[in-house]
Amino acid sequence: MRGTILFISNAVADLGGLPSELESRGFGSLFADSTANALPLVEDAAADVVIALADLKESDAADVCSQVQETNARTPVILLSATDSSEHMLGALRAGAFDFFCFPLDVDAVELALHRALRQQELREEVSRVRTALAEGAGFEELIGVSQPMHELYDLLTRAATTTSSVVITGESGTGKELIARALHQRSKRAAGPFVALNCSAIPENLVESELFGHARGAYTDAKVARVGLFVQANGGTIFLDEIGDLPLSVQPKLLRALQERTVRPVGGNQELAFDARVISATNENLELAASEKRFREDLFYRLNVIHLHVPPLRDRTSDILLIAQHYLEHYAIFLEKPVESFSKACSDRLLAYPWPGNVRELQNCVERAVALTRDSEIQVQDLPEKIRAHKRSHILVVGDHPSDLVTMNEVESRYIVRVMQAVGGNKREAARILGFDRKTLYRKLERYNLDVPKASSRTPTT
Repeated sequence: MRGTILFISNAVADLGGLPSELESRGFGSLFADSTANALPLVEDAAADVVIALADLKESDAADVCSQVQETNARTPVILLSATDSSEHMLGALRAGAFDFFCFPLDVDAVELALHRALRQQELREEVSRVRTALAEGAGFEELIGVSQPMHELYDLLTRAATTTSSVVITGESGTGKELIARALHQRSKRAAGPFVALNCSAIPENLVESELFGHARGAYTDAKVARVGLFVQANGGTIFLDEIGDLPLSVQPKLLRALQERTVRPVGGNQELAFDARVISATNENLELAASEKRFREDLFYRLNVIHLHVPPLRDRTSDILLIAQHYLEHYAIFLEKPVESFSKACSDRLLAYPWPGNVRELQNCVERAVALTRDSEIQVQDLPEKIRAHKRSHILVVGDHPSDLVTMNEVESRYIVRVMQAVGGNKREAARILGFDRKTLYRKLERYNLDVPKASSRTPTT
C-alpha cells in the first residue's frame, strides 16, 4: 500500500470515482462525511493525507485546513473544488492546503501530488528522527554517534575520565581525535583546569623543546625574555600532544624524563619546575610499529600508552553519517543564513554510499559546500561535490535475474580490486597477494580499468 487517504465529503458520489481509482493504484481509503467526524481519525494518524471537498456545507476551505493542521500538523490536505478560479485556488493555498484541484479531475496529477505529499511527510519524519537521535547521540560531550563502535568508545571514555593515567588516541586523519581529547578533559576532575594543545608536526624541530619545557632568558639568540613551557601552563589541567609520532627523536628522552619525574627543566635553565598535568597524545601512526623500527622510543611509547582509545573511521559507523551531516547542515544553515532543512532521499543515499576517506572533516566540508550552493530548502544530489556524486560502491549485490540487474565480469573485477585496495590502504604488494596476482598484473589491471585507489601509507592506526 502506498499510503492511506482520508476523504472528507458529504457524499462519496461527490468525489467522482476518485477513491476507487486511487485504490486501484495501491492507495488505501477512509471516509468521513464532515470535518468534525474526520478529526478523530486525523488525531489518531489513521491517514497519511486528507483529500477534502472545498465546498463542504459546514465548513469552508480555510476551516478544513486549519482544523486538520491544528489536530495533526503533519497531515497534508489536498482540496477539491468544482469552482475553477485562480482566486479560489490561491485562497486554498494560503489556508495551508498542500495542493488544489478542480473537477473534472486529472487522476494522474492527483496521484503525483499524493506522492509529493507522502515524500514530504517522510522527510519531516526523517528530520525529526535525526534531531531526536542527535539529542540522544551526543553521548559524550559534543561527540555525535549512536553506532555500536561509538557506544564502545563512550564506555572507554567514561572509565578513562575517572583516572589521571596517560592516554593515546589513535585514528585516521579527520576522525576528531582532538575532540575526543577535549571531551575526556571535560569529563575529568581536571575540567576546571586549562586544556593546552600542541601539534608536534607543526613546530620546527629546534623549537619543540622550548615549546614543551620553556626557556630561560638568553638561552638562545632570540630568547630575550624567559618563557614558561606548555607543561607548566597546563598545571591542574590537561596537555594534548597531537601527532606525537612526529616528535623529534632528540626530544623524546627529555619528554620521557619529564613524565617520569613530573618536572621539566627550561632550555638554558638550571632549575627543575614541577608540573601537574594529565598527558593525552594522539596519532594516526602505528606507534608500536614505529617503536620496533626505532623511529619512536619504546619506553616512551609504554609511558604514554597506558590507556589506548581508538576512534573508528566514518566508514565503519555508517549509521552515524546522516546524524553528523544533519548536525552540520543545521549549523551552516544558521551560519550562512539559509533556510535549508534536510537532505533529499537521493542525496542521503549518496552520502551513505561514499566511503569518506577524509572522515568527519571531509563530511563537514561537504555539507558546508552543499548548504552554501543549494537553492532549495532541501540539499539535492547536484549540490554535492562531483567525486561524491560520481562514486560507485565497490560492493556488488546481485538482486535479481533480469539482465538489467547484472554487470559484466570486468565491472565485477574492477570493483573488487578497488575494494581490496581500500581494505589494505593502497598497499599494492598486499593487494596483489590477496587477489592472487603478481604485482605487474595488478599494475596492468589498475591501468586498464583506470582505477583511482588510495595511496599506500606507513601510518596505519594502532589496533
